[in-house]
Amino acid sequence: MAGAIGVDPKTLTLRQLFWMAEGRAKDQWQHTSSLLALIANVNRDPKKTQEFKPSDFNPTLNQSSRPDVIVVDKKNVSLLKKMFIGDQK
Repeated sequence: MAGAIGVDPKTLTLRQLFWMAEGRAKDQWQHTSSLLALIANVNRDPKKTQEFKPSDFNPTLNQSSRPDVIVVDKKNVSLLKKMFIGDQK
């Protein structure tokens, strides 16, 4: 019996099944984000906003490939501490 991804899962490891499910989810998000960008661009005012790209709506993309996302790491977490907690010296 074929599973949700169209193959018989009996011969595959859990890791392989996870990779297949993850790949399918990414593929589906590519389709969905393209449609969302199309709908947003059709309904936007070109004089007020820039055009939308499918990557604006796709949550499965790497955070590093999106320029509008700031990744919190060891280098910049001290800035967040100063902003929200302040100096505690």
